[in-house]
Amino acid sequence: MELFQYAFFQNALLGSLLTAIACGIVGTYIVSRRLVFISGGITHASFGGLGLGFYLGMNPIVMAMVFAVLSSFCVEWASRTQNIREDSAIAGVWSLGMALGVIFIFLTPGYAPNLSAYLFGNILTITTADILWILGLVVVLAIVFSLFLREIVYVAFDRDFALTRGLPVRWIEYAMMCFVAITIVLSIRLVGIMLLMSLLTLPQITMNLFTSDFKKIIWGSIGIGFLGCVCGLLLSYFLNVPSGAFIILFLVVLFLALKAIKALSRR
Repeated sequence: MELFQYAFFQNALLGSLLTAIACGIVGTYIVSRRLVFISGGITHASFGGLGLGFYLGMNPIVMAMVFAVLSSFCVEWASRTQNIREDSAIAGVWSLGMALGVIFIFLTPGYAPNLSAYLFGNILTITTADILWILGLVVVLAIVFSLFLREIVYVAFDRDFALTRGLPVRWIEYAMMCFVAITIVLSIRLVGIMLLMSLLTLPQITMNLFTSDFKKIIWGSIGIGFLGCVCGLLLSYFLNVPSGAFIILFLVVLFLALKAIKALSRR
């Protein structure tokens, strides 16, 4: 219990809870609309923003957020208006972001920045400023999804039907892509660029084993995501290993265990 008295661990728990809420909300939209590959592309494209931030001496998270939002808009614009296949646009943005990140970090004067916390995650290094950023995102997401949940669900499951209902589908898609990009960047500290895509999908597909209701998947994935974060934090503390890897490992094991239990119950 002494562990919970440390300020850094309290910040880690609060950051895990807020990140689980944001990823639970946005991840449900990603899984429902089958945007998992896009989320992976945006995640890796944000590396270019990190490198640019280090090169310019600016906040790397802010630059990564700008880069991620522009990348998400680029993918949406290219796939909708330029007759470019969506997977091809994602691959281009993915590769460009990683390449620019490597170039900018190489050109950064002085000592090379420590990228392990961004690539593999270290929730124990989260600061009060990071928590406030994530809290602001959670508040905005909660308000938007409370007011426009029906419209978002229409666009997520059937874009053509949403168009026939006269909904501003294009605006909703761009707004959701913006939220996806911001959520990805603000969650990098938790599990890192390499593993973040799993945090946006594993809790949702685990909850999808038991229900197809959009709201229930959101609430369930928030709980599963937070449980995974807490267990990953504790295991990483006692075993002295990166927290992000253990968070994802726990979520994978939980999904496989629940899937196996469900299969056995059906038999």
